[in-house]
Amino acid sequence: MPQLAIDKDFLQEFAKLDKPVQNRVSEVFAKFERATHTGLHLEKITGARDDRFRTIRIDQFWRGVVLAPASGDSYTLLRVLPHDDAYDWARRRRASVNTATGGIEIRDVAALDASMPHMKRMAASAPTLLFEHVGDADLHRLGVDEQTLTFARTLTDPFQLEAAKGLLPPVQWEVLYGLAAGLSPEQVWDELGATIVEGSVDPDDLDAAVRRSSDRVLLVEGPDELMAALAHPFDLWRIYLHPVQRAVVEASHRGPARVSGGPGTGKTVVAIHRAHRLARAGRRVLLTTFTSTLAEELRASVGLLAETDGRGDAEEVLGRIRVEHVDRFAHRVFREEHGQPELLSPQRERRLWERVVADLGLDLSPAFLSEEWRQVVLARRVVSAEEYLAAKRTGRGRGLGAAHKARVWQAVTVFRELLAEAGLWTHETVAEEAARLLAAREARPFDHVVVDEAQDLHPGQWRLLRAAVAEGRDDLFVAGDTHQRIYGPQVSLAEVGINIRGRSSKLRINYRTTAQILGWSLGLMHGQSVDDMDGGLDSVAGCRSEMRGEEPVLRGWATWEKELARLVATVRAWVEAGVLPAEIGVAARSNRVVDQAVLALEEAGLPAWSLADGSVGDAVSVGTMHRMKGLEFRCLAVVGAGGGQLPAPRSLTPEDEDPGAHARDLLRERSLLFVACTRARERLSVSWHREPSPFLEAVLPS
Repeated sequence: MPQLAIDKDFLQEFAKLDKPVQNRVSEVFAKFERATHTGLHLEKITGARDDRFRTIRIDQFWRGVVLAPASGDSYTLLRVLPHDDAYDWARRRRASVNTATGGIEIRDVAALDASMPHMKRMAASAPTLLFEHVGDADLHRLGVDEQTLTFARTLTDPFQLEAAKGLLPPVQWEVLYGLAAGLSPEQVWDELGATIVEGSVDPDDLDAAVRRSSDRVLLVEGPDELMAALAHPFDLWRIYLHPVQRAVVEASHRGPARVSGGPGTGKTVVAIHRAHRLARAGRRVLLTTFTSTLAEELRASVGLLAETDGRGDAEEVLGRIRVEHVDRFAHRVFREEHGQPELLSPQRERRLWERVVADLGLDLSPAFLSEEWRQVVLARRVVSAEEYLAAKRTGRGRGLGAAHKARVWQAVTVFRELLAEAGLWTHETVAEEAARLLAAREARPFDHVVVDEAQDLHPGQWRLLRAAVAEGRDDLFVAGDTHQRIYGPQVSLAEVGINIRGRSSKLRINYRTTAQILGWSLGLMHGQSVDDMDGGLDSVAGCRSEMRGEEPVLRGWATWEKELARLVATVRAWVEAGVLPAEIGVAARSNRVVDQAVLALEEAGLPAWSLADGSVGDAVSVGTMHRMKGLEFRCLAVVGAGGGQLPAPRSLTPEDEDPGAHARDLLRERSLLFVACTRARERLSVSWHREPSPFLEAVLPS
């Protein structure tokens, strides 16, 4: 029985078609399976380089281009174009099967043939060639065929390869791009490893190739699934996963597993697909993250994924997934036993520590004691003086002798007594109590826990999640990037009962940001020691983007008024260039700067709203760097990146009070800027007044 497949490039173009054409495409292909079976005519194309291309009539003006296999039942819809354009597109191209991945490939043969004479002349006079260090055997092993190999041997500069992206088969282009970026053939092979086909590949079996190509082709199971795909053409993440992402989603492990990767590499997409896949298998899943805003986005995304996969059981699948941020989950478990907790405010906490310091006559600051309580006592579940004397104090910076430790423990004991007398709790102690309650139960509430933005959770929250699911196969799945940690402290998962050793994977290809923006942003973190949540150090080395664009625009101004005026001019220029206001973001360190930026844009006649106020439709989004977490924009302006604003003075523990906390605060502030800048997809502007932030020193032109 014929089955329709939808090519990824078509779905991207489908969104740009006029509504009547979209409707007609839906009508024609909704009955494709039945009509093809009864003999619907697919026209051959005179003069085509590949006689397996066909056209199908949409209406009098529009035609679809379909790849029809010589044998097999998979018909792939490649394009819908005006009549003449459809025939021209098909005549220029050829389909093939990648010998390494076994996947389907489409290439512009006419453009490659036309460029070859000029490319060969340039190569003949060039002192070096781009791939002269890579042998033919390695290129063939990586799936590079003869035509691409011939073209590659003429390249002299990476720019030529970038210009050829639309001509070459995507996987072969990615192989060449990786080699040009400095990866060895073995490293490129590792990245292709998730999709390498064992054994030989039949280069003429297009039907099998289409069925292997889930990264670019959707096999439609009937008209309902087709309609679901066409209803949301921009949400390609629902359908097409990179083979490496799909391998992570579908992998099964004996215990907890983790996926890491730089910004924009698709960690959240992987987490959503994995939660959905587990729920579809009939399992109870907790999908959780650090903040309520991110939890709402996860809830919307997993709902869309369930509703548009065309299987008609979305409500049943969603009923098995609880999407809830981790503090809300902790409080819900706590309330079941104790009722609503009375939370300790930061102001009252400081007053209590000041009272403890005064009553005991200590020479330690309230800030130091507060951090010691959180980072050591709570983090390591210390309950006695003996345990505290033996406890690790990794990252605390200030060493303590036995006598000092005794006095600290005395202060912690008094502080705990004050909390107990007043019936006060913190989010950390609520999480610890909830973890204790769950661990004491015979039955656990979930079969699997999937965690997004894992780097921001504190140890008590990890113990809660560990207690929420019994130890076993695929019990915990953790997604995060410690370079983007802006909330939680450094955590070793092994120390909170979560062993991921040997079950970690890393995503390296950035799908959000241009190479220029990504490279500049990575420079912000250069030289910083960042943990990997597993007892070692993490690295963003190898994280790359295959999209090219403009370099970030960096500019300092004499006054805040001039910087604001430039912000208005920048946003106006983006809008006049065709960027929608809703596709523009403005990030700042403080709420005060956010309010001033919103006012300046509104007074200039540009629609703007604060992320703190909720969505208002088609307007520029202005928010603090914290609120930018999880968002993305075509164009982004970071304002107020000056030395007096970033790092924010009030967010830094004085170095003489607590060197360890001071160092962590600095890294957290640097990570905030990194997170904000990597929200930009195409254009990034960074500005300041007076002196630039010290974080910018390494990335400003000398």
